[in-house]
Amino acid sequence: MSVISSPREKSLSTATDFMIGQNLWKKILIGMALGVLAGLALSPESMALLPAETAYNLGEWIRLPGVLFLGLIQMVIVPLVVCSIILGIAENGSVDNVRRLGLRIVPYFIMTTAIAITIGLFMVNIIKPGMAIDPEFARTVIAADSAENTTPARTFDDLTVPERIANMIPTNFAQASLERNMLQIVIAAILVGIALLTVTPKSGRPFRDLCISGQVLSMKIISWAMIIAPYAVFGLICSITIRIGFGALVSVGYYMLTVLAALVIMLGVYLLIVKFIAGQSLKSFIAGIREVQILAFSTSSSAAAMPFSIQAAEEKLNIKPEISRFVIPLGTTINMDGTALYQAVAAIFLCQVFGIELSFAAMLLLLMTTVGASIGTPATPGVGIVILATILVGIGVPVEGIALIIGVDRILDMCRTTINVTGDLTAASVMQRWGGVK
Repeated sequence: MSVISSPREKSLSTATDFMIGQNLWKKILIGMALGVLAGLALSPESMALLPAETAYNLGEWIRLPGVLFLGLIQMVIVPLVVCSIILGIAENGSVDNVRRLGLRIVPYFIMTTAIAITIGLFMVNIIKPGMAIDPEFARTVIAADSAENTTPARTFDDLTVPERIANMIPTNFAQASLERNMLQIVIAAILVGIALLTVTPKSGRPFRDLCISGQVLSMKIISWAMIIAPYAVFGLICSITIRIGFGALVSVGYYMLTVLAALVIMLGVYLLIVKFIAGQSLKSFIAGIREVQILAFSTSSSAAAMPFSIQAAEEKLNIKPEISRFVIPLGTTINMDGTALYQAVAAIFLCQVFGIELSFAAMLLLLMTTVGASIGTPATPGVGIVILATILVGIGVPVEGIALIIGVDRILDMCRTTINVTGDLTAASVMQRWGGVK
């Protein structure tokens, strides 16, 4: 285990020790199980112990700890990501190290994202979960959703490729933060981190200290949020189950199983990469990332789990700090393999529901679109469903179809975030061996 010497390292260690010492992961799993049971008991669609309106109102109060939990997490995501990336680059020692690592890690991220999407497309075309949906059930759900106007709106502008490239530079950082444009935020942080490497230590020290303080304070708020994590998971899962009921779970069961099976296969791909490319012991790798996976599962936020991922990488996997503190914050924003896989499965699932046939060329276009959409996706809960709306428009699927899957999205969000975080730790392990950092 590495020696803890700086305030930043102490804050990471304190938060991680709390999570492990309190058996937080066990409490979170218990909270999830109890949330499902309580939700089924209260749901008007299942046991109906209470009138529908009363059950829904009670569900709003039950989910309140979850809303507060997510609010605390989202409040610190931007400063946490910015400070982590800047410090990660600044601690690399030289611009040459950053260049060598960057030229290896970005193609690696694109490759694994493409693999994840391919797995998703293969599984959804083999299982064909959309064929199991009752057309009458689909019409009823979509009609109800249209009446309530709960379908996420399209949030991306119709920009040309040159305009999208130009839009990567945040001319207004405050606006980028307000809009949660994580790709702009990450690029700004990378540029500032590189600039920090090129100035004299005396000139850069005040800003570096500011970033350290920003990360320490963000971690303190996250540690407060983790105190209510089990209650938050219980409330969120219970509230969702009250609204969708057992029947809806069964109706989209094949879809859920398809996503989960594809995610498990992607997890297997990571383990193969760890074994044969990174050259690490699978037993030690799995043991080292277990608590981080549980945290990612409970928060549905790669950004919230990021400091813990860095801690696990350095103390459990023995990865160099100059690698972990650059690769993991960067991966948190542009390495969304689980999210990309889910979006591919969801898009084809809805194509099957609506009877839309996609050619091989359309499938290839979907793959490329999903890779692009996953890069810069905010590492916050529930955002994948909004990105999916953009993808659906591109392949001719009615965006209202999202109503069929939005009820179970929270559960799948937890699972795909776990894969996202595992992918970041796998990437750090690979770069430990092949990153070219001196």
